[in-house]
Amino acid sequence: MCNSCHGKGNASCHCQPTGKVERFIQPTLLLSLFQQPSHGYELLERLSSFRFYAGSPDTGAVYRHLRRLENDGHVESRWETGEAGPNKRIYSVTPDGIALLHAWANEFQERKAAIEDFLLKYQQLEK
Repeated sequence: MCNSCHGKGNASCHCQPTGKVERFIQPTLLLSLFQQPSHGYELLERLSSFRFYAGSPDTGAVYRHLRRLENDGHVESRWETGEAGPNKRIYSVTPDGIALLHAWANEFQERKAAIEDFLLKYQQLEK
């Protein structure tokens, strides 16, 4: 924490790490759909359980990524008509989407190892 930003209401503080949470929407969508096909609102609820999101993920971003994943053949959708309420679009992961999910998991394993290496080196500095 720096003394020039914190405690002074500075919203543009540059001393805190930043990262795009949106980068995690694609793998979390694929994992959620691999667990169970779902409609959009249900997906939003399930994504909020991931620690990547403080609160709930951006609804617009989720639907943009669903469309992109569908256009790329990683997700497919169908309309489900119910007796009560409006029709719902149900999304499910395709075999290509499962392969992409595995690729994301491998990437996360590699990043986890890099982060663990960083933390080990950082902890050695504190001693």
